[in-house]
Amino acid sequence: MKKTQKLKTFDLSRHLDSEQAMAEYLSQVLADGDNDELIRALGHIAKAKGMAAVAKESGLGRESLYKALSEGSQPRFETITKVINALGLKMSVHA
Repeated sequence: MKKTQKLKTFDLSRHLDSEQAMAEYLSQVLADGDNDELIRALGHIAKAKGMAAVAKESGLGRESLYKALSEGSQPRFETITKVINALGLKMSVHA
């Protein structure tokens, strides 16, 4: 009888183990310009930091944070900036 292995689901948030890794990941996503990927990236980073802590720091309810960062959502820019600030990250524009 052949033994089968069960593979674990890949969880990107487990690899975002430093602020530098989070910042580089988010910078790359922003450079790519895909809005849906930006929302997913913020979700991965928030999960890595701890959703409850990010919700508290951003002033958003935990359920609202999950909803704002879920697939297909279209959060307001104000929500995105609150999340980015709560993550301890900064956005900048360069020419």
